[in-house]
Order: sequence, then C-alpha cells, then structure tokens
Amino acid sequence: MTKNETRQLLIQVGTEVIGSHGFNPTGLNTVLKTADVPKGSFYYYFASKEDFGLAIIDEFAIDYADKIAFFLTNESSSPLQRIRDYLENGLATIRDNQCKRGCLIGTLGQELSSQNETFRVRLDQVFEGWKQQFSHCLQHAIECGELPTTTDTEQLAEFLLSGWQGAILRAKMHSSITPIQAFIDIVFENVLISR
Repeated sequence: MTKNETRQLLIQVGTEVIGSHGFNPTGLNTVLKTADVPKGSFYYYFASKEDFGLAIIDEFAIDYADKIAFFLTNESSSPLQRIRDYLENGLATIRDNQCKRGCLIGTLGQELSSQNETFRVRLDQVFEGWKQQFSHCLQHAIECGELPTTTDTEQLAEFLLSGWQGAILRAKMHSSITPIQAFIDIVFENVLISR
C-alpha cells in the first residue's frame, strides 16, 4: 500500500468510526486496529488526533460538496426540484441506516464546537461553503421565476441548512424519518412555493 493509500485508508476508517461513535470517544487504537495500520505509521501522516480530525473534516467536506453540487447543479431539473431531490436523497440515506447516523459535520459540530475553537471554525467554514451552494441554486430559482425577486437567498439557504440539520438530529433521537419528512413537506408547502 502506498503512503497516500495508507493515509486515505486511515481517513476513511476514521470517518466511519467517528461518524458512529463521535470524536472524543473514538480512540486512535480503534481506528488503527480497524485499518490494520501500526501506531507509528499514524504519526507519519498526522501530528495529533486533532490533526487527524481536521483531515477527516476536510476530506468529508470536499466529497459532500461534490454530492451537493451533483444535485443542485443538475440542469435537467428546475432549481427547486434540485433542492427537493437533494433532500429526498438525504431522507433515503438516513432511512437506509435506520436513523443511526446523520451528517458527520453536523454531528461533530454538536460535539466539538464548544470544546475546540479550531474545530468550530473549520466546521463553520464547511457549512458556509454548503450554504453558498444552496444560495446559488436559490438565485437560479429567482432567475427562473420560481421564487420572488425579493428573496434573500443567503438567509433562505441558512434556514434550509439549519432546519435540515435539526431534522436529522430529531430523526436520530426519534429513531424515525418522520421529522425529516415533516421538514421536507413544510419547506415545499410553506417556504419554497414555486410561483
């Protein structure tokens, strides 16, 4: 296995383990054992557990921004339909994992934002990037005549992402997709009403 492949394996395994158990409860030994990588090798790639966590956040953020772009830039659908498709896909993913896992960035944000300023800033930057993706799609909805020209796309994007994260959290707590379905229904019946 090449050095880059080992680093990517550690990030992949770390994402899975931390996504299931959280950052603080996850010991490096668990990640190393699961990845079958010696402890000394870990420190070749990462200076500390915090450095490892930041690498996981960065990798996930890039991959997830690509996923968002896949939906929100799909020109074969209207802008509001693109947002619905993204949300419906998220609902299906959470249904498939029996509401046990949500968004890694949201989960880490809840766990670490008040404990570590470096993590808080990085996680907020990730959300800001995602918010811009939604804001651009909403701007296209205005240009297509789906939303009023007075729509504040930044504020609406913030509302959608914050509400989405809250619905995911509630789905995990409730062990049901009902909160997510309710969020999608309310958004498209009362907020994103195509003109």
